[in-house]
Amino acid sequence: MDISRRSFLKLTGGTLAVAGIGVGVGVTPALAQPRKIRYASEVPTICPYCAVGCGIIAHVRDGKVINTEGDPNHPVNRGSLCSKGSALFQIPNNDKRLNAVLYRAPGSDHWEEKSWDWALDRIVRKIKDARDKGFQKRNSKGQIVNRVENIASLGGAGLDNEEVYSLVKFKRALGLVYIEHQARI
Repeated sequence: MDISRRSFLKLTGGTLAVAGIGVGVGVTPALAQPRKIRYASEVPTICPYCAVGCGIIAHVRDGKVINTEGDPNHPVNRGSLCSKGSALFQIPNNDKRLNAVLYRAPGSDHWEEKSWDWALDRIVRKIKDARDKGFQKRNSKGQIVNRVENIASLGGAGLDNEEVYSLVKFKRALGLVYIEHQARI
């Protein structure tokens, strides 16, 4: 039997078409369903890795995260997760995760463990000192501007619109001009 290239393609296409007629008819799509984990509460949250804002369900038992998975009811990801979101369970359950504030003094060669109260007081003091040092009441034309140009703010994707809105209000109240944020969800 002599088969030309054209007849080979026709035969192959016809065979595939006939073989695939019943495939896919009446098949319903598989929908992601969260697991029900006994004695654990489900806590909805947002993935902190990028600006997409995928929904996550964290299963928590006795204050400890025991499982994470995509939220099928979330409008952004509908239960699916990327590789980083799938590995989210490792953030709270990692023996290498720091649980205390580490501080290295200027000129020091080692880190010291400090309390959260000490760290927050120090951060507030540094912001206040920088704001006072760089606060401009008037510009070069004599117009009232009440701004701070020596502090800039960069935000990440771990926050949603409401949290970012509150932070921007706070930063504007401080007088910051240079404010940028990655999350636009």
